[in-house]
Amino acid sequence: MATKKQVKETYYESIIGQGYSRRDFMKFATYIAAYMGLETSMIGQVAKSLETTYRLPVIWEHYQECTCCSESFIRSNHPIVADIILDKISLDYTLTLMAASGHQAEAAKKATMDKYKGEYILCVEGSVPLGDNGNYCCIAGKTAKQHLLEVAEGAKAIIAWGSCASNGCVQAASPNPTEATPIHKIIKNKPIIRVPGCPPIGEVMAGIIVHVVTFGRLPELDRLGRPKAFYSKRVHDSCYRRPYYDAGLFAETFDDQNAKEGYCLYKVGCKGPMTYNSCGTIKWNNGVSFPIQSGHGCIGCSEDNFWDNGPFYERLTNLPGFGIESTADTVGKVAAGVLAGGLAAHAIAASISKRKELLNRTARGKENEQKLDS
Repeated sequence: MATKKQVKETYYESIIGQGYSRRDFMKFATYIAAYMGLETSMIGQVAKSLETTYRLPVIWEHYQECTCCSESFIRSNHPIVADIILDKISLDYTLTLMAASGHQAEAAKKATMDKYKGEYILCVEGSVPLGDNGNYCCIAGKTAKQHLLEVAEGAKAIIAWGSCASNGCVQAASPNPTEATPIHKIIKNKPIIRVPGCPPIGEVMAGIIVHVVTFGRLPELDRLGRPKAFYSKRVHDSCYRRPYYDAGLFAETFDDQNAKEGYCLYKVGCKGPMTYNSCGTIKWNNGVSFPIQSGHGCIGCSEDNFWDNGPFYERLTNLPGFGIESTADTVGKVAAGVLAGGLAAHAIAASISKRKELLNRTARGKENEQKLDS
């Protein structure tokens, strides 16, 4: 009896095979389209692509990092998000999650590189140390740089997960003894998506993968190579404490009454006004919270050199490019002045209005007296 030929599954077939219903699938398509910033009319295209597209081969490398990006991803809000990586796109190699190790693991990576040359996506978590000839990070007898150059050669595109791969992160903090280097400074001939954050949000990572699957191309990127769908606005712009900032109401210390009232954390070091990320809209832990909502100021982890941009708990006195916010310490005085001016103007307007009303009433009274006399 002939053996049945193995047929590759589409994303939809794999999801249904895992026990999810059609309804679950459509909820996921809607959910991820919303996070990708797509119009509702695009939900159908996302669903159709997942129904008709075969798995996307992925090689996920780990270099000089703490694995927080992987941890963030597998703890995503939606269960299908983790499945997209772990089961549906053929995660052919990752030292953190694969069962194989040693020679078996390296053989699996080599097989994927050969079979899917020019087709697979390379995900990189961690910076590449170039110091001491790369000896700070060696895997299977090769340096991280050697591994990166080999696997990047046949990759369709590269996704740099997290701040380590995107900008070097804390390993690259001055004086950077290991010469930690981000991916885009080593690989120059491949399209690279930078997804900074320490770690990035799981739903952001999933959205980028689904975008590539849905449209067959990289998402629109900003000048730093970050997806605009998730990095086009400052944390400051979507922060629920923003009205307090505009009103000049700040916490002076983390335990003062202003902090307890939920006032803006700018003066205790919040870097939200200079940090581009979607923490305030997507949030973490099933959409429950994000650092500022939990009472801690943003440390700017998705921006280059955030570790060397001054102490985390000192406010930035100058924010280039943000107009009045460059002197945020005076916002309270300006707001108070505007308020006082507004009150004065209101009082003057009210007085004039009242005076006119009295004059009108007096005139009407005289008219009535004249009619009675006549």
